[in-house]
Amino acid sequence: MSNKYKVNYLEVEQGMRRDDSTSSFGSVTLRPYTEVNWDECSVAMSQAPLAPQMGESPFLEEPDRGNWTGKFDFLLSLLGYSVGLGNVWRFPYLCYKNGGGAFLLPFVIMLVVAGLPLMFMELSLGQYVSLGPIGLFEKLCPLLHGLGWGMVIISSIVMLYYNMIIAWTLFYMFASWTSVIPWTHCEPEWSTETCYSYEDADNCMKLNGTYYNRSCFDSETSIALNLTLLVQNRTKETPASQYFNNYVLGLSEGIESSGEPRWQLVLCLLLAWSIVFLCLSKGVQTSGKVVYFTALFPYVVLVILFFRGVTLPGAGTGIIYYLTPSWDRLTSAEVWGDAAVQIFFALSPAWGGLITLASYNKFNNNCLKDAVIVAISNVMTSFFAGFVVFAVIGYLAYELDKEIKHVVDDGAGLAFVVYPQVVTRLPLAPLWAFLFFFMLLTLGLDSQFALMETVTTALMDFFPMLRIHKVLVVAAVSFAGFLGGIIFCTNGGVYWLQLMDHYAANWSVLLIATAECVLMGWWYGAENFLRDIQEMMGKMSPRWVKFWAIVWKYITPVVLMFVLVFNWIQYEPASFGENYVFPLWANVIGWCTALTPMAAILLIAIHKFCTAEGTFLHRLWTLMLPTSDWGPEHSRKEALSRPASTIMNGHPSSGGMFAGLNHGLPSIPEIQTSHEDDQLSYSEQAEKPEVDGEKVAHFIFESSM
Repeated sequence: MSNKYKVNYLEVEQGMRRDDSTSSFGSVTLRPYTEVNWDECSVAMSQAPLAPQMGESPFLEEPDRGNWTGKFDFLLSLLGYSVGLGNVWRFPYLCYKNGGGAFLLPFVIMLVVAGLPLMFMELSLGQYVSLGPIGLFEKLCPLLHGLGWGMVIISSIVMLYYNMIIAWTLFYMFASWTSVIPWTHCEPEWSTETCYSYEDADNCMKLNGTYYNRSCFDSETSIALNLTLLVQNRTKETPASQYFNNYVLGLSEGIESSGEPRWQLVLCLLLAWSIVFLCLSKGVQTSGKVVYFTALFPYVVLVILFFRGVTLPGAGTGIIYYLTPSWDRLTSAEVWGDAAVQIFFALSPAWGGLITLASYNKFNNNCLKDAVIVAISNVMTSFFAGFVVFAVIGYLAYELDKEIKHVVDDGAGLAFVVYPQVVTRLPLAPLWAFLFFFMLLTLGLDSQFALMETVTTALMDFFPMLRIHKVLVVAAVSFAGFLGGIIFCTNGGVYWLQLMDHYAANWSVLLIATAECVLMGWWYGAENFLRDIQEMMGKMSPRWVKFWAIVWKYITPVVLMFVLVFNWIQYEPASFGENYVFPLWANVIGWCTALTPMAAILLIAIHKFCTAEGTFLHRLWTLMLPTSDWGPEHSRKEALSRPASTIMNGHPSSGGMFAGLNHGLPSIPEIQTSHEDDQLSYSEQAEKPEVDGEKVAHFIFESSM
């Protein structure tokens, strides 16, 4: 017997030929036998065991990722991620701006054709493979592995400045723990001559005086100095506005004068990151319990504020102003663009958070039901928050004797200027201020948890052995986030925050979402993906399958392109307030930030292509196909636990577009691995029959024709 053992083996390159939306083998490559000279390595082989010992795995197992432990952990985490600060301080303003109640029509339509399909797609992807965005796209399409990195980069940037907003809410919560909230009066410490306290002005008027320059003058002095005319023509700023700008932010003249970090904000930022660390220190096992409070408490506060708001004078006027429909506004493309942008950023697809949260689900969880529940809850929360906001805005307009359009604001202006000004005129003002900012805190934390979990999950999926050091990973990312956020604590910090918010999560997110739709709808195949989904959730009716296929392949990509073009047409350089426009160099930094995720996608694709082997077309084709371990987590574990000869019989994944890959193929005879055979010498094992590769190849070619 010769010491050379001829091993015939078959390598199957994954390919796909679509015919009527079905998958089949595309290409098969046969390689000749490899001659292994046992004499050259007999010494090394004699020192290695022939088979694993009892209870010993032949593979190095990866630490377990973990799963949601409670029945509603995932649903509440998803609800908290989707329902955030934008529902309270952005949607009501858009509703008022774009036709009142009529805005709900384009908003709901955009939810059905864009927001919900993207949300369902990403939840299904994450749940199917139990991986975060980086690990998922590495296996789904190696050439577009950068899509996952792009999502993580976006979440990393956003979580830096998002936690700064949470730090502001903490600052205001602490400031509210006084008998008189500090922005009630124009305090000399932080106010200027333009500060005008309406409460002090009312008290001065009761004394028949005139309030001017933060002081009350009697009638004689007022007449002598003609103060009445001066007051009417003078620019007025509320104490709440000057408190926020001058005391909380220490606002500089522009981004050019960033100044030094303000120690109060640094401490609040440190506390914000400490809260995030404590809640995520053990991953979804801890955050899944925290969300039972943080996701539900905002609704309690909203209901309390609603009943308090509607009892205020002028509240009815504000609510009517909010709801009155202007149907003619629906003919404007701007209204539909605003609706699409709002629903897109409300549900947060293409940020990686949806994939990450769903990756901890059980395999057979009904994520479609979860997506519908959260999407509807998001719309209803936004609409209900509008009642609360416009009730207090109507009251403020009544108190100040102004038109509502001169009082309404959105974003940080609504949260940290308008509402704080309202509570100064309410009984028990510190209580209402505390409740409002505590609600903002819980709304912000839920979204921050998902952003943070996206980053840490990506790291632990990319380096699986880090999973056993989860606490250290979360601590390291939290500390890095704290250091990265210090720039937002400076005098010019709010300018940097506005710059990042303007550029970081805008065009890059839309481009990633569009690429994701094209990849899943056309290259992987919407029908193939729906078979994967039915493997998880059970049989769907043909009508539902057709509906989702049409939406993913045609409607959603078109809507995304419309939103993208709309954003490009509407583009203006970043600005702050009414007068400040960012300098050119700042906008360049903003553009670099916006293009970083896209650069990552391109560079990773180039690296993958250059390091692959084969001809140009061969490399392109193989890198666009899913890897051999694409599929559910349990299939990957089963594949790793099989002997090599078993894996050689076909694709290790039991599901997905290659689910029927091995049906009908003749089995390749396996080398026996019984304990008796373990004792055979290599020369005796070499007597085993060879695999007839020609017959196997002939059968495959016959089947693939």
